[in-house]
Amino acid sequence: MNLSWGELPRAGLPLELARLHWRSAPGDSLVVRVAAGGEEPAWEPDALADVIVGGGFGLERLDGRGGRLVATATRIRSLPDTVGPAMRLLVCGLNPSQYAADRGVGYARPGNRFWPAAVEAGILTRPHEPLHALTAHGVGMTDLVKRATPRADMLSADEYRAGTARVERLVHWLEPRAVCFVGLAGWRAAVDRRAGTGLQPKPFGGRPAYVMPSTSGLNAHSSRADLVAHLIEAAFLAH
Repeated sequence: MNLSWGELPRAGLPLELARLHWRSAPGDSLVVRVAAGGEEPAWEPDALADVIVGGGFGLERLDGRGGRLVATATRIRSLPDTVGPAMRLLVCGLNPSQYAADRGVGYARPGNRFWPAAVEAGILTRPHEPLHALTAHGVGMTDLVKRATPRADMLSADEYRAGTARVERLVHWLEPRAVCFVGLAGWRAAVDRRAGTGLQPKPFGGRPAYVMPSTSGLNAHSSRADLVAHLIEAAFLAH
């Protein structure tokens, strides 16, 4: 796959990478060419690397050629970010499950309560449609760690810290009104090991940060009603 990003707004590149991710399979190669530099629509290497990783691709090489950046990457077993400008709320999970990665949508396992809770909370109208969530409701989605695993407890603290730094840069760039972290484990590992659910005392990337319990069906401590209430509170911050 080849993608040459010319004079189009740079904020549109993550969604273009998401579309490429959905049309490809793990192991497929990708070459991205963008204008190099520091002004719109040019890119700096670190910013482009963040977007490619967020798109669910493993970055293999990034260099400059003739005033352009050329990145070589491979599609991994993951999910792409569905993010863009003018987001009301950015929802950030821990990492994709292998089940979700293979189906191309987060929180896909039948027992996961994210989608029904989000619809009941009124922040979305169509379950299992992240693109519609973004374009119709301004709700973007990402994950702290892009590597898919059978269970979130297989992730390391170093992975959480690196992923949190990437997501914080994403928030600084695209400026959603608020960020909702689904699951305490990543936040506690990377930001505040004593954190509880709810609005956090410090902003994240300059935006209000809300942490809610995991929506996994394995989380018996939180009912669907609890999850709906948390999503309503997070969405309130985005008004």
